[in-house]
Amino acid sequence: MSYQLLIDVPTLKAHLADPNFRVVDCRFELGEPGAGRAVYARGHIPGASYAHLDDDLSGPRTPWTGRHPLPDAAALAATFGRLGIDANTQVVAYDDSGGAYAARLWWLLRWLGHVSVAVLDGGLAAWQAAGLPLSTSATSVSARRFVAGAPVAAQVSADDLALLLAQKACRLLDARSTERFEGRIEPLDPRAGHIPGATSHPFARNLGADGRFLAPAALHDQYSRLLRGRPAAEVVSMCGSGVTACHTLLALEIAGLSGARLYAGSWSEWCRDPARPVAIGP
Repeated sequence: MSYQLLIDVPTLKAHLADPNFRVVDCRFELGEPGAGRAVYARGHIPGASYAHLDDDLSGPRTPWTGRHPLPDAAALAATFGRLGIDANTQVVAYDDSGGAYAARLWWLLRWLGHVSVAVLDGGLAAWQAAGLPLSTSATSVSARRFVAGAPVAAQVSADDLALLLAQKACRLLDARSTERFEGRIEPLDPRAGHIPGATSHPFARNLGADGRFLAPAALHDQYSRLLRGRPAAEVVSMCGSGVTACHTLLALEIAGLSGARLYAGSWSEWCRDPARPVAIGP
């Protein structure tokens, strides 16, 4: 059986010794890029490898890209192979941030045509709440040959997005906090505010109080109100740098609303060009 959206703790536990299951720890802190590796070393799900957002799941920055540009597809395929992933591998991604970083790995694998990838619902907290152990041993995996296939996830560029907005041909959802969307704070990027025409929908609203994703029906109801009759294929998801936007895309898939696209550069790319318009306020 292929798990393509979420996987729960009992199911992962039952498959932990399966050689075709690969568990990837995606923990990260934007303000402290080394923190994820440090907490991985102090304890991780047994057998998990670590993927670093900057080094493994993003490409090189330039003055005009966002903070986490998409990697070159060939380089990303090599990273996946190094993590022991091939066409027969079921990947499980987790973090300690409600899936905010794990969803990036989920989306990137789908971008390269690999659908057998799921986010651990509830993340590391759910694993520990079940009384399951952590390991401090470094995980060694045999490299496999990852071959990219036809994408099952799509993206838009800044120019694509500007045209879609001008034509009123998309529903742009911004997964950042309300404070950042409205321009009241901006801790990471050179300008505050949001893209004119965007709708604020912080990614945390995808989760219940237990840190797990809401039920599919609840997510469907939530997003149907946001779409206002538009098909999911017209949705573009963005955030600060194209990371938590993937959380929105995962939630849409869980809701049965498929086909939304990622603006990978997101606010951190958009705001770097002074010619691009910026809005402040709700």
